[in-house]
Amino acid sequence: MTHEPALLDRPHTPTTPSPLGWLTLGDAFEAACLLRCTPPPTAARPNAVRAEHTAGVEFNREDAAQRMRQLLNRLDIPVTHEVAVGGLRRRYELHRLWVPREHQGAYTRMLDAGWWQGRRELLGGPLPGASPARRRLVTRLAEAAWRSALLAAGRHVRRHILGVRLTDRELAAVLIRGAAVLDVPARLRPGTGCFLVSVADGPDRQRILRSAALEPARGPMAEPGTATARGVPPASARGAGLAPAARAAC
Repeated sequence: MTHEPALLDRPHTPTTPSPLGWLTLGDAFEAACLLRCTPPPTAARPNAVRAEHTAGVEFNREDAAQRMRQLLNRLDIPVTHEVAVGGLRRRYELHRLWVPREHQGAYTRMLDAGWWQGRRELLGGPLPGASPARRRLVTRLAEAAWRSALLAAGRHVRRHILGVRLTDRELAAVLIRGAAVLDVPARLRPGTGCFLVSVADGPDRQRILRSAALEPARGPMAEPGTATARGVPPASARGAGLAPAARAAC
């Protein structure tokens, strides 16, 4: 008897997750932010993927999918990446990720803990007198949130602003706070079914893009009990050269 794979949906757990180590927290929080940037998966298309690999999380950019895959592998969570091609005159790709059922529990606990602990650290601190290590952690979380949004959310680029469209209210609040941590003023504007978070063109835009650059892939984690890297190369080092996402306006 075969087991259908568990889909890579947004995790929900009723219990308070255990605290994560700081290195693990950065990766888990970024993966959770990537997930919150994605819209609900589209219906499976005939012959697009195998029936047992129906929609989980979908990205319309390869670098976003590769980043998610890299993060999950660093967290020791196996993931399969499939590509579906559609369109007639204008061809497009959908990148779908899923995890096996036997790893769904670890995936749910890890991303749930990463989101709530990272959100708490970012929105609540650092407090006066915080250690340099904790300040660096909060900065890293702010960078991770913006990196996720620039990779996976809907880009809203105009001559005078760099913006991202989101449907997740909590992630929008995290981006506003993250911009403040990075010394960049950001604006939140509600739209029809979404939120637009933007920063001004010029130095503010450049600071956000530099902060959101992908870091080189690090080796195995030094923390006891944490996951090790599993040899997945970084999707790119494109950082400031991230291309606009091709999502429809909300």
